[in-house]
Amino acid sequence: MLTKTQLASDEIARAAWHLRAGRLVAFPTETVYGLGADATQGAAVAAIFAAKGRPRINPLIMHVANEDAARELGKFGPLAGKFAAAFWPGPLTLVVPRLEHCQVSELATAGLGTIALRVPAHPVAAALLREARVPIAAPSANRSGHVSATRAEHVRADLGDAVAMILDGGPTQVGLESSVVDATGERPVLLRAGAITAAQIAAIVGAEPARAHEGGAHPVSPGQMLAHYAPRAGLRLGATSVLPGEALLAFGLAPPNTMGPILNLSPTGDLTEAAANLFAHLRALDAEGVGVIAVMPVPDIGLGEAINDRLTRAARR
Repeated sequence: MLTKTQLASDEIARAAWHLRAGRLVAFPTETVYGLGADATQGAAVAAIFAAKGRPRINPLIMHVANEDAARELGKFGPLAGKFAAAFWPGPLTLVVPRLEHCQVSELATAGLGTIALRVPAHPVAAALLREARVPIAAPSANRSGHVSATRAEHVRADLGDAVAMILDGGPTQVGLESSVVDATGERPVLLRAGAITAAQIAAIVGAEPARAHEGGAHPVSPGQMLAHYAPRAGLRLGATSVLPGEALLAFGLAPPNTMGPILNLSPTGDLTEAAANLFAHLRALDAEGVGVIAVMPVPDIGLGEAINDRLTRAARR
């Protein structure tokens, strides 16, 4: 019996056909669900921005089947080669110079001279890329600025009929978007914190990566908008108690006598479990209809850096 992480070959073939026909397909990766289009078709890429309500100045990530396919689109220096060897396939996006002959739509790269590339590790995403035989531009499959989708039902709730097909691979494993690293220079620059931690990146090059300036008018990477990943409810970060009428997003030992809705990212304080639960728990608490979600502190180490990055952006309304 096929599992959701495998899916039938005819489903993959049908999804690939939709992509080549210029339609949108949502598919699981190990991080979050992506809203995919053939990156070489400008009209298909434009449909991504329209479906999400995403600003066109915000570049997209190109998903490719392997490193060879990535090297057909971007120029890989020694730094990019090291990271690809260490983390691909996996939850790392590399920003490299765009090659002159690159067939990816200029809209997908927001007119920049760089391109963001990733080789996903999820078996469904890998099968789709092999079958489609085109680079797939794919931001997270949700309304722009809303909580990212980590389950197929999240995609349906946000995007509905805008998607020709949703490949349901079950809940995603990592639950946070990929880390994005600028590998165009001699020193890596962490453009977006994610599933690959700064310490893991530093281990490859022997030094901490530089951090990008954020909040400019023209992002150079996905995930750099200051307000992002937001539920309808407001977020109160660093909460050690719960006020009347609030829901609680807990981490570790929750405060006693909590009366409202409560979900715990990880009762044992496990950051990997917390990352996997973050977006689904935010969506579930938001569905309770409360005005504010109180969020307990999460340690700002390892994966905690990426979790806090998402929470901080979600709290900006």
